[in-house]
Amino acid sequence: MKPIDSVARLVLPSAFGPALLALLIAGCGALPDKPQRAALYDFGPGLGTPSATTSTVMPPISLPEIDANTRLDGTQLNYRLGYADANELKPYGQSRWSVAPTQLLRQRLREALSARRTVLGPEESATIARRDGKVPDTLRISLDEFSQYFESQGSSVGLVRLRATLVQSTAGGDRVLGQRSFNAQRPAPTGDAAGGVKALAAASDAAIAEMVAWVDQLPR
Repeated sequence: MKPIDSVARLVLPSAFGPALLALLIAGCGALPDKPQRAALYDFGPGLGTPSATTSTVMPPISLPEIDANTRLDGTQLNYRLGYADANELKPYGQSRWSVAPTQLLRQRLREALSARRTVLGPEESATIARRDGKVPDTLRISLDEFSQYFESQGSSVGLVRLRATLVQSTAGGDRVLGQRSFNAQRPAPTGDAAGGVKALAAASDAAIAEMVAWVDQLPR
């Protein structure tokens, strides 16, 4: 048996070597490409809005997390094809937000409010309430729309819609000081995810600036 095995070992490679090599080459060509890492976006570094100081004339305000439905509370970068089906919300495949848009918006809003007042989180507000017996007014925000809207194949805008409610907590219960919706849209410089990010950041800043001015003028 040993001579036969030896012959087989000598014959098989020479007979099937080219075929095996071809199969190996074909197999290597069929291997999947390395998956591409999704591009991550945010609103950029901001403009360095100064924080509140002792000279701040506006009363402190509490800013809890922003509410949104599950589709807008994730990190997907969404768009709508208004010329085809505006009711369908589509995600970009290889582009995402670094964190949920609700977090990006809250950070931007906090920076804008901090220019004239102290902005507190829910835990800080509870601490002040225990110490002073008074709860700061609470600004509750709901994110209703946050997408790149294509009016045509070559034209799109960043579309942002927010609903704000300023609530005063008293011993007798909560009292609504004001409620308003804020809509803003800004043109996208390019018809892709990167252009949509720039448009949504600009639209968010516009809506936030209008909201801060509204909060500042509300009677207490």
